[in-house]
Amino acid sequence: MKILVTGSSGHLGDAVVRTLRTQGYAVTGLDIVPAASTDVLGSIVDRSVVARCMQGVDAVLHTATLHKPHVHSHSRQDFVDVNVTGTLNLLEEAVASGVRAFVFTSTTSAFGDSLSPAPPAPAAWITEDVAPVPKNIYGVTKVAAEDLCQLFQRNHGLPVLALRTSRFFPEQDDSESRRNGFNDLNLKLIELLYRRVDIQDVVDAHLLALQRAPDIGFQRFIVSATSPFEQADLGTLRGQASEVLRRIVPGFETVFRDRGWRMLEDIDRVYVNERARRVLGWRPRYDFAQALTDLMHGRDPRSPLTHAIGHKGYHPGRGDGGIYSAPMG
Repeated sequence: MKILVTGSSGHLGDAVVRTLRTQGYAVTGLDIVPAASTDVLGSIVDRSVVARCMQGVDAVLHTATLHKPHVHSHSRQDFVDVNVTGTLNLLEEAVASGVRAFVFTSTTSAFGDSLSPAPPAPAAWITEDVAPVPKNIYGVTKVAAEDLCQLFQRNHGLPVLALRTSRFFPEQDDSESRRNGFNDLNLKLIELLYRRVDIQDVVDAHLLALQRAPDIGFQRFIVSATSPFEQADLGTLRGQASEVLRRIVPGFETVFRDRGWRMLEDIDRVYVNERARRVLGWRPRYDFAQALTDLMHGRDPRSPLTHAIGHKGYHPGRGDGGIYSAPMG
């Protein structure tokens, strides 16, 4: 099987390419940034580049995108060009080439304002049935690209699965108050409870989606670490998250106290991955409970793949590691 991976120099694209090559697949990596995982330097906005890369391809893993950190450094038109037109180019060329499976990397950011109900409302229980309310051009274009994927499955029979991934970047948090208020690993472990996933689990979900797409046709899936929270906890999570966690994971306080860590008390949403586990057979390994176990045994709770991929950033040359954007003038 020959697989085209777009965005092959990015966090996820690089991880996917490495994994596929290790498993013996023929892979073509496409990106605008050179890397060992990238074979063709070019943009998905260029239809001729896409057509050339699609020759002989059996499946597409489309991870290329402008991300949320680019909202203040790129124009809205840039987002439309890359996230919408680029996806359209890939879909049209995939149909023309007889591609048998197409996996689109989307984002939980597509839910937008549905994610943060104002207190005293309980935390939001986020499943694939929650209606997106995008709050920036990033979310708008990712939802539009998902809709294009659904259209091509319906009108052309192209099997397409859209994976709405939660946070997996290794960079520091994009909220200044949280960066200043929490140890970075402390915060990332807390996020495994409700809004984060390890990149190894994201790769596993993509490979399963590749296998299952022909049987499913089209579907959206949330890809996030399995949360121990239940719907009955949503009210208490707003302001008293420690109380909930103390009941369901009683050992967490000792681990946190030994490291001088603290718990985030206000949790505004919980991502629910039940559909991905049930339909794809996905079994994420790096959840909060496993992270605590690793810490108690002196192990790093992050996957080896997380360390292998490392920090890539989003704005090369920026001293902040590339994830933070200055407001537009």
